[in-house]
Amino acid sequence: MPLTKSKGDMYPWVSHKHTHIGGECPHKCSYCYVDSRRFGRPARYRGEVRLIAAEFEVKYGERKTIFIEHMNDLWAEEIASAAILKVLEHCAKWPKNTYVFQTKNPARYMQFLSRIPEGSMLGCTIETNRVIPLEVSRAPSPYFRVDAMGSLPDTWRTFVTLEPIMDFDVDVLVEWLERIRPEFVNIGADSQGHHLPEPPAEKVRALLSRLSADGIEVREKHNLGRILGA
Repeated sequence: MPLTKSKGDMYPWVSHKHTHIGGECPHKCSYCYVDSRRFGRPARYRGEVRLIAAEFEVKYGERKTIFIEHMNDLWAEEIASAAILKVLEHCAKWPKNTYVFQTKNPARYMQFLSRIPEGSMLGCTIETNRVIPLEVSRAPSPYFRVDAMGSLPDTWRTFVTLEPIMDFDVDVLVEWLERIRPEFVNIGADSQGHHLPEPPAEKVRALLSRLSADGIEVREKHNLGRILGA
């Protein structure tokens, strides 16, 4: 799969995306957007996690913002360290790009900070401050994700994505985000009707107001309008 231009509502600030990994993400989130209600999961993303050799021949060029492994979680515990290093080495061949990484296991960032290309953006998904049942996601607890993100050196650019946002406690979630102090926070809703426990509109508005007052930039995704009634 060649380097592709980023389209749709994922991240307007990302110019391109690319994935080196096939197989099913170990976190097995019930709301995974890789699954299509009409066509199911593409064969490329079924089965055991594996590297796809041809993807390491893709040339990135320069002056792009590239989301790496948008169809999987490169930093999941089940991903071999050698595979992570190979992906990072591929990115390092084209240092004049900004690489975007996102995970639900940010503690693993710490093991590879010396190998992640300078200027990369390190992101984390946090759906709620509450416990997420295993049948919804096998990813590490949101609490541990926040702890890891808050421990990253200030020299790294970080962001947080609250999507699909689930019901939460305003004071706790704001405190978590204040601890991380990300460059910005993306907020989005479930787009495919997975019957997740969603927050009421007034709670989301309270969160937006508190983050704005704290000087934390919020980037609302279009699908958040369904919750807000906009």
